[in-house]
Amino acid sequence: MVEQVEQTTRLEITSLTLHDLPAGEVTIAVEYSSLNFKDAMACQGHRGIIGSLPHVPGIDAAGVVLESTSPDYQPGNRVLVTGYDLGQKHWGGWAQRIRVPATWVVPLPSGLSTREAMIIGTAGFTAAQSVLALQRNGVLPEQGEVLVTGATGGVGSMGVKLLAHLGYQVVAVTGKLDQRNALRQAGATRVVSREEVSNDSTRPMLSAQWAGAIDTVGGQMLTSLLRGTQFGGCVTTCGLVAGAELNMTVYPFILRGISLCGVASAECPYPQRLAIWKRLSTDWKPRTLPHMVTEVTLRELPEQVDRMQTGHSLGRVVVRLNP
Repeated sequence: MVEQVEQTTRLEITSLTLHDLPAGEVTIAVEYSSLNFKDAMACQGHRGIIGSLPHVPGIDAAGVVLESTSPDYQPGNRVLVTGYDLGQKHWGGWAQRIRVPATWVVPLPSGLSTREAMIIGTAGFTAAQSVLALQRNGVLPEQGEVLVTGATGGVGSMGVKLLAHLGYQVVAVTGKLDQRNALRQAGATRVVSREEVSNDSTRPMLSAQWAGAIDTVGGQMLTSLLRGTQFGGCVTTCGLVAGAELNMTVYPFILRGISLCGVASAECPYPQRLAIWKRLSTDWKPRTLPHMVTEVTLRELPEQVDRMQTGHSLGRVVVRLNP
């Protein structure tokens, strides 16, 4: 639980009862959760993420239904919850028990364990949405390289794995070049530094180099990607750690016909959510799922939160609760 202590926030383990949980139709015994960038921001008491303190972070959870007043779920059902307000305005998955609205709950696909579902989590779900956007805009494996920025992060690492699994030539863009081998094992065909891609010139367009990109950082990197995308290509965006501004002209859009697609996972409509999880449990389930995964307990979680807040986190962090 994140609590206010004088002028700072503090993450600590607290004992609660079922009566302390927020309202909802479904009570779940959480087996696994995960750590995401929004969770790290929640641990800082970010008012754009959470409603009030004290607060329980964790925008992902997977486990077993304990109680349900909804006819859609029965005790013993294995389920997962990602997105909506979980871990934001609503207490989240870093707890052995959660209570949520039934409309947030997704039946766990038969092809996934609760641990695998949380390795994927919101990060993998967002990466899958990004790949779908590329495909909808005609970016196919035979059309050339696809860049993934922030490639050692949660969304980035899952994006590399998923694209490689689907046969794309993946260029992993990272500031952590010491992780080249890990990124190649995850499926990257090339690993380049972010300095090789980010271009702060004022030129309205750059040489057309890649068929598309999944951008997780925003700022100047996103501007550079858009200016260097081939005719008819597509760039998806889902993060802004490097900045929220987009300083560029419309030339790449009207002269090369490229597309910029925003990806928002929290409010993804339920039918689409079910369809994406089905794919992630079957033909889209990456073969390299175990790569770049750290598993921790609640007591070990604060160290990983610190690593994420200082830019040293790698891949996915899974939180073990009641396995």
